[in-house]
Amino acid sequence: MCHATHETPLLHHFMAPVMARWPPFGLCLLLLLLSPPPLPLTGAHRFSAPNTTLNHLALAPGRGTLYVGAVNRLFQLSPELQLEAMAVTGPVIDSPDCVPFRDPAECPQAQLTDNANQLLLVSSRAQELVACGQVRQGVCETRRLGDVAELLYQAEDPGDGQFVAANTPGVATVGLVVPLPGQDLLLVARGLAGKLSAGVPPLAIRQLAGPQPFSSEGLGRLVVGDFSDYNNSYVGAFADARSAYFVFRRRGARAQAEYRSYVARVCLGDTNLYSYVEVPLDCQGQGLIQAAFLAPGTLLGAFAAGPGGTQAALCTFPMAELGASMEQARRLCYTAGGRGPSGAEEATVEYGVTSRCVTLPLDSPESYPCGDEHTPSPIAGRQPLEAQPLLKLGQPVSAVAALQADGHMIAFLGDTQGQLHKVFLHGSQGQVYHSQQVGPPGSAISPDLLLDSSDSHLYVLTAHQVDRIPVAACPQFPDCASCLQAQDPLCGWCVLQGRCTRKGQCRRAGQPNQWLWSYEEDSHCLHIQSLLPSHHPRQEQGQVTLSVPRLPMLDADEYFHCAFGDYDSLAHVEGLYVACVTPPQDQVPLNPPGTEHVTVPLALMFEDVAVAATNFSFYDCSAIQALEAAAPCRACVGSIWRCHWCPQSSHCVYGEHCPEGERTVYSTQEVDVQVRGPGACPQVEGLAGPHLVPVGWESHLALRVRNLQHFRGLPASFHCWLELPGELRGLPATLEETAGDSGLIHCQAHQFYPSMSQRELPVPIYVTQGEAQRLDNAQALYVILYDCAMGHPDCSHCQAANRSLGCLWCADGQPACRYGPLCPPGAVELLCPAPSIDAVEPLTGPPEGGLALTILGSNLGRAFADVQYAVSVASRPCSPEPSLYRTSARIVCVTSPAPNGTTGPVQVAIKSQPPGISSQHFTYQDPVLLSLSPRWGPQAGGTQLTIRGQHLQTGGNTSAFVGGQPCPILEPVCPEAIVCRTRPQAVPGEAAVLVVFGHAQRTLLASPFRYTANPRLVAAEPSASFRGGGRLIRVRGTGLDVVQRPLLSVWLEADTEAQASRAQPQDPEPRRSCGAPAADPQACIQLGGGLLQCSTVCSVNSSSLLLCWSPAVPDRARLQRVFFTLDNVQVDFASASGGQDFLYQPNPRLAPLSHEGPARPYRLKPGHILDVEGEGLNLGISKEEVRVHIGRSECLVKTLTRTHLYCEPPAHAPQPADGSGLPQFVVQMGNVRLALGPVQYEAEPPLSAFPVEAQAGLGMGAAVLIAAVLLLTLMYRHKSKQALRDYQKVLLQLESLETGVGDQCRKEFTDLMTEMTDLSSDLEASGIPFLDYRTYAERAFFPGHGGCPLQPKPEGPGEDGRCTTVHQGLTQLSNLLNSKLFLLTLIHTLEEQPSFSQRDRCHVASLLSLALHGKLEYLTDIMRTLLGDLAAHYVHRNPKLMLRRTETMVEKLLTNWLSICLYAFLREVAGEPLYMLFRAIQYQVDKGPVDAVTGKAKRTLNDSRLLREDVEFQPLTLMVLVGPGAGSEVQRVPARVLDTDTITQVKEKVLDQVYKGTPFSQRPSVHALDLEWRSGLAGHLTLSDEDLTSVTQNHWKRLNTLQHYKVPDGATVGLVPQLHSGSSISQSLAQRCPLGDNIPTLEDGEEGGVCLWHLVKATEEPEGAKVRCSSLREREPARAKAIPEIYLTRLLSMKGTLQKFVDDTFQAILSVNRPIPIAVKYLFDLLDELAEKHGIEDPGTLHIWKTNSLLLRFWVNALKNPQLIFDVRVSDNVDAILAVIAQTFIDSCTTLEHKVVWGKPGGLLNKLLYAREIPRYKQMVERYYADIRQSSPASYQEMNSALAELSGSYTSAPHCLEALQELYNHIHRYYDQIISALEEDPVGQKLQLACRLQQVAALVENKVTDL
Repeated sequence: MCHATHETPLLHHFMAPVMARWPPFGLCLLLLLLSPPPLPLTGAHRFSAPNTTLNHLALAPGRGTLYVGAVNRLFQLSPELQLEAMAVTGPVIDSPDCVPFRDPAECPQAQLTDNANQLLLVSSRAQELVACGQVRQGVCETRRLGDVAELLYQAEDPGDGQFVAANTPGVATVGLVVPLPGQDLLLVARGLAGKLSAGVPPLAIRQLAGPQPFSSEGLGRLVVGDFSDYNNSYVGAFADARSAYFVFRRRGARAQAEYRSYVARVCLGDTNLYSYVEVPLDCQGQGLIQAAFLAPGTLLGAFAAGPGGTQAALCTFPMAELGASMEQARRLCYTAGGRGPSGAEEATVEYGVTSRCVTLPLDSPESYPCGDEHTPSPIAGRQPLEAQPLLKLGQPVSAVAALQADGHMIAFLGDTQGQLHKVFLHGSQGQVYHSQQVGPPGSAISPDLLLDSSDSHLYVLTAHQVDRIPVAACPQFPDCASCLQAQDPLCGWCVLQGRCTRKGQCRRAGQPNQWLWSYEEDSHCLHIQSLLPSHHPRQEQGQVTLSVPRLPMLDADEYFHCAFGDYDSLAHVEGLYVACVTPPQDQVPLNPPGTEHVTVPLALMFEDVAVAATNFSFYDCSAIQALEAAAPCRACVGSIWRCHWCPQSSHCVYGEHCPEGERTVYSTQEVDVQVRGPGACPQVEGLAGPHLVPVGWESHLALRVRNLQHFRGLPASFHCWLELPGELRGLPATLEETAGDSGLIHCQAHQFYPSMSQRELPVPIYVTQGEAQRLDNAQALYVILYDCAMGHPDCSHCQAANRSLGCLWCADGQPACRYGPLCPPGAVELLCPAPSIDAVEPLTGPPEGGLALTILGSNLGRAFADVQYAVSVASRPCSPEPSLYRTSARIVCVTSPAPNGTTGPVQVAIKSQPPGISSQHFTYQDPVLLSLSPRWGPQAGGTQLTIRGQHLQTGGNTSAFVGGQPCPILEPVCPEAIVCRTRPQAVPGEAAVLVVFGHAQRTLLASPFRYTANPRLVAAEPSASFRGGGRLIRVRGTGLDVVQRPLLSVWLEADTEAQASRAQPQDPEPRRSCGAPAADPQACIQLGGGLLQCSTVCSVNSSSLLLCWSPAVPDRARLQRVFFTLDNVQVDFASASGGQDFLYQPNPRLAPLSHEGPARPYRLKPGHILDVEGEGLNLGISKEEVRVHIGRSECLVKTLTRTHLYCEPPAHAPQPADGSGLPQFVVQMGNVRLALGPVQYEAEPPLSAFPVEAQAGLGMGAAVLIAAVLLLTLMYRHKSKQALRDYQKVLLQLESLETGVGDQCRKEFTDLMTEMTDLSSDLEASGIPFLDYRTYAERAFFPGHGGCPLQPKPEGPGEDGRCTTVHQGLTQLSNLLNSKLFLLTLIHTLEEQPSFSQRDRCHVASLLSLALHGKLEYLTDIMRTLLGDLAAHYVHRNPKLMLRRTETMVEKLLTNWLSICLYAFLREVAGEPLYMLFRAIQYQVDKGPVDAVTGKAKRTLNDSRLLREDVEFQPLTLMVLVGPGAGSEVQRVPARVLDTDTITQVKEKVLDQVYKGTPFSQRPSVHALDLEWRSGLAGHLTLSDEDLTSVTQNHWKRLNTLQHYKVPDGATVGLVPQLHSGSSISQSLAQRCPLGDNIPTLEDGEEGGVCLWHLVKATEEPEGAKVRCSSLREREPARAKAIPEIYLTRLLSMKGTLQKFVDDTFQAILSVNRPIPIAVKYLFDLLDELAEKHGIEDPGTLHIWKTNSLLLRFWVNALKNPQLIFDVRVSDNVDAILAVIAQTFIDSCTTLEHKVVWGKPGGLLNKLLYAREIPRYKQMVERYYADIRQSSPASYQEMNSALAELSGSYTSAPHCLEALQELYNHIHRYYDQIISALEEDPVGQKLQLACRLQQVAALVENKVTDL
């Protein structure tokens, strides 16, 4: 019998361990992870936990600490929301349908369940936190308030009396901790949840201390008759000094099916709930209550409102009314049987209990205020307490809190969208004064809205964060206006402190006008209502009076002061008036330049606080006259300041009047004086005579003046002043007084001779009294000087001048136009000379006339009337145009019709004067249109149209039209051609071409222009170029041949330097010249806005193809736009290329060929491949586009990578391009030309002149001599010395040969790199075919199996019940494996069994790896313990042998553990170089023939797999028909094969190339397809390895090849499904023998045995009648030492070609440039720790341990078996090559010197191949170990975190249940031994491990036991 013993609490046993205390690092890490992000909320803090849902919030009153209950977590936060501690509470193995259990077998349906927090309360007296979760039927636990990680109590085996919280999410639980004398009690209310909660009452009182905490035993419970009738949904629980209140929603008994809102009350000291009474709540017309809060004297409730409850309403219920309503219900139920005065039932006993309302004495309610045993309970009032809504909101409310402050009630409402609303409740109204988004939109605010102890902050909880929000953010309002506008009832403006504060923070808030509140009537900020005076002269101090309403009173010793800017002045207060003295002049700031005043701030101050402020101006009257020199008096008295003008002293003054004895012109501001304003100023009103003054003639000027009486008594001295160019001319003047205050000033007569460049010169004039006192000009005054000679070059101009000027044509001396009095009377000419014609334009015109002809000359009439009928052209009248006539200088006339060919001069005859005749002749000619080019263009226009003809240069006004649309002509018009550019046309079609010559029209009827549909671009590639440009861009589209001049253009933002160097401002349409070809556009032109446009002209290849070259762009320019211009159609490159933007890459950089410098020649050996290094070589060009030249010959580019260019030079030295010196090596990449220096070919060694016969004889002699020496050596040397000698000889041979095959390697490598580059581009689309994790784990754990050996077995009929039992048993076994003692005992016991083989150990270790895959931390701990045991075991033997083989379970566990931990590293880092190495090997092997029978290949690294015979072969390219698929056409895919390939080999290669992006497992099988050769329409031939055509000779049958079928290069083949079981040799070989071991023999009844062969026959050794085909391996040692050079060459060529990929792979494995996988660091640290523990100081031992554990155990396996990582097929030849590379890796890991011994596995040659590289690889290994040792240690927490992430990432661990079943089978084999071992262990006895294993056996094997 098994007996239960004490067990650890179930919660701890079935969940992640709870952190008791945070270690410093762990806490720091968690603080980093959970640190709140910055918030835009002023003064706010935030806490959030990633991937965690928060449920409840609680506050410790004294300490202010905050506690957050979350799913699977409890958090302890400081008041500022900084994380202090954390506890883990889940997930837990649980089921809501089971009572709490210890053994999971008791609840088969239990599963890992998240533990949401349902109740979180603080017990201040006990300093405990009460936390109740939803798991285990809602049991609770207590934790220490100081550190929630410390668990104080948790029920081990809770009874149903301890089920507290609802165990269903969404069902609310509310509660209170009630402090009573001597103890705290817990009041909990919860809704109905789960089928097991029927016995849990809705409301119960529970103990918090004592023998059974949280039990309600002996305490009050709300007894409910039928839970289904009363489904209470609780909203909140509250308490005041005497009572506890619960707010909830419920329906009544069956007769009252609708839900209502209720509040229930219980006396705090009532432990039996005798006092329970509830009454309905009604927020008039609204729905059910959603949230509630108990404020002092008031219960606030938020009710659902609106349609569907999508809105909310807030109601308040005074506690006095609520108490009265409850007392009324209690009184009626105690004394009146529940009946009211009207007899209706107003109170009753609810919840279906047997108690009823009774009739007790009337004083019973007072005698039993909290009820008693004999009083009825629970009482429910029927009369609802009603209230009117104070406020309605647009969204549902989920949380309510309230604050009583300064006599006001403030409510805080949280809604379901994450918004917090602050509401001011005053009277019967509620006003939302602030709303803010707190949580993420859509995340409801939790009902736990908590105020801190100071009521200054509110804690707001949403699902994923906690926010600390100020209750009032008064300090954020900087001034009074913003403070009052915020309408925050908690904020007001503290006047004398000058800041926005809460009332309690303002010292004198109780005094009037000291604290301004926005809700007071007439509440305004203090302001200066008026200012007297509002400005003041700066020169004197004065008093200013400010009117400031509602100015607060000060104490006797306090005062206000005024601040005028920086000057302070004491203020005198009388009522609302404040008087201050202005600052003295030296304290007033200077006027700003150009102004007459300065404005400074004026503030009424208290101490350093500005109480009210305005602006005040100081003015300076004297500055006004300096600013207005032309009218100083008018400016002075007309200003807004109180300034007066003193005329006699010419001063602008402030004050009352001018100095004594001087008359004053007063300011406009004065009202009681006569002489005021600008009109009273002495002033000049204007000129009294004409304002025209002729130059050179003595003129008299007179000016009208007013108000000169102000100067009486002064000397009457006046001057006129004229501001001539370059001088100020003063003229004495006299005053002539006229009537009144007016007068005339007469300036002295004067002749003016200014230097004039214009016909008329305005000259300003003004008057002064004396020399300096200027009279105001009432307006701007000018006289106009004029010179008749200016602008009147001839007689006609002069006579046409304005008669008021008095100009005459004077013939005195040099004839000129002069002022009349200046010309002697006899010299005046009244008649002008004859007209003179200088030029006529144009000189040709159409016969129809109507041409506008321009005649330029002189004396061409004084007026239009003179020439109206005076013009003739070629003796034909020409009609002048009045509007275009220019006096004397120009006539524009319209020609009359005349016969074609008419010619003659132009004649102008004016009146009786002789006519003017032109020297040029005008000709009438007929223009003819002949042809059009091009004949069509795009509908969008932009086509440059050439119209050819004769006499097209007819007339000067030629215009062209196409289809009615203007076609702007590109100048010039040539005699035989007109060029114009078409405009857009609405629709495609033909359009007539029309040319207009003046009024004559010519139409080209024979060949109209055709508008075609606009060109469209559908593709453009490539989409990158170097900045040097010149890359060919192929652009595909439709209608491209109609484009005349396609351009590829780039817009750039260029810096200044780039603009200066590359671009010249240019007209985009340069001017043409007749007969010259059109010039190409400049490369780059400057556009507006700082843009640069670079363009190239594209070539039209066809209607569907444009060839463009990318434009060159400056280096530092930023790309803005790349587009094609197709005449008028512009298309962005991205639109043309399907969304691919065009990119410019930096120009490539190439290093000089010679390391000695670009001038030094590079010495090239004939036959070598040239390798040029550089940077960014393939970013903007492809291999095919690069051109490389050596002199005049081309170097063929083989491969182009980012950093290397490989090209094959000409075989012989080419001629230099310039004909002298050495040929230069030049690389051309588009426009980028790079010269890398001269190349010098080295001469080949001359052939020996030694005769051939002598060479042969010498060779034979040497051979005989070598044979003799070898024979003697064999006879007389020891075998070991001979081995060493052979080794050195072969090594020397290898070194010399490797040098020789370098060129071949380079060529091969170039081809291989080309293939790998193509592969890389393919992989970008398809990705590397990694195995999914499930398959990878199966292959790593169970190598050698085709698939996973753990396939679920099909269930037989009737086994459902049996299966369930077995599953329960296996689940218990899984739980049992979680016991470390059990697992270690199991492993040790199994390993002690003699019959438990090594294979069994590996199998069980892999089963354990699967079973514990989800608990990798635990698996790692087990492995760590077992490794410690293993080290202790080997330390006493030979420590270097540890981990050498996989002989123990821990060694296989380590292998599996590394496979799990390094999977991500494989995918992200090492996988790509591994895959590229595999593909490079596969490609190289396939390039040469492979014998399908022996498996030997011409291209290999493995000597035993080398095909030594010379086989002639030719590469072929077959066109493989692929498809059709759904909606696809048959495609032809080229496939590379060899003519010597068997048909199966061809099929494999074809499948590899057709399905190159498809994982191998998803491809069709090679054995399921036939290869068909198709020729013509009907020729279909199925090819196979063997058929009737196969050739058989002497018992040897040869497999069919492409050569056998004579399949030509380029033949078309298809893969078709097989219709019969074909005779594929590979299929039969796969079934009968491993390749290379023996030769398959076909049994034939008639002929006996027949051997198959492919490329070579195995050596025949006759033994009887049958031919025996010997094993190739038997002959290996015989020829191991005879290594002909040709074979070495093949191996070395293969090695050199693959070297880069081998290096890349080793570098990826052994590099620490990337972060080291944490598992590797952890493992190496563990091995270092074990060595230190056991005193192992030998570094070689530790090196061996690390090598055995990681490099040989994991990486060698990965190298040899790529199929463990990738979904690929690994052929035998590839496998053999990988084996050589893996052996090289193994040799690189050992610390011993690299030695090779004859006859060892792997062969001498295979090891010698990499003998030169192995020392370098050894250094890489040493450096790898050293770098890991020096890196920072991997902590236990980091490793656990990484393992936990892995466990979560790979949740789909394969076949866990099957693994447990298989594991149990092994346990069953040694069942008795395991049971005995468990029973012998004392700790195992205590934990009943043997008993639990017996339970597992009973369930799995269906045994009936006595358990």
